Amino acid sequence: MNRIKNIAVFISGKGTNAKNIISYYHNSTKIKVKFVFSTKENDDVADFCGQHGVAFFIEKEQSKQSEKQQKLCFDQEVDWVILAGYLKQIGPELISCLAERIINLHPALLPKFGGKGMYGKNVHNAVIAAKETKSGITIHRVNEVFDEGKILLQFECLVDRNDTAESLEEKIQVLERNHFPEAISRIIQGESGY
Repeated sequence: MNRIKNIAVFISGKGTNAKNIISYYHNSTKIKVKFVFSTKENDDVADFCGQHGVAFFIEKEQSKQSEKQQKLCFDQEVDWVILAGYLKQIGPELISCLAERIINLHPALLPKFGGKGMYGKNVHNAVIAAKETKSGITIHRVNEVFDEGKILLQFECLVDRNDTAESLEEKIQVLERNHFPEAISRIIQGESGY
């Protein structure tokens, strides 16, 4: 029988997707969330982690983040790292240790609207300014360049001509809620050759 896969979730924002992932895998016999790593204080997610038996770590100093992440992943026997609203560059050491096993959620249809600074409302404003008729989410592998890792899955929504960054963000959040946790399972369990 296959060993349970341990995952870590990295966040920089509110942690909505981290909470969704923790809830989704709470009673899973295949995937376990070992810890959440945050780059800033987040009492809401810390409390949520505590209620679900998930460790919560924080490191605000950027120069120490990469080393701490590596140590935690090693100590906690992490198989996969999931970036869920994580805005920092992943260090080459961690990419090397977990080659092909770090995945990111991006709130647009890559390769469009990716790269440094393209997150949150910045992405949605750019999509609307470009008069795109659709947007969505992209789940991709992480490499040394922001948003340029291999695309694994995409889910789309229509962009209405009356959409604002706020209304488009709501549509994107629905896609994230509905698809991201299940997509993680599909990728980790190697379905469809991911």
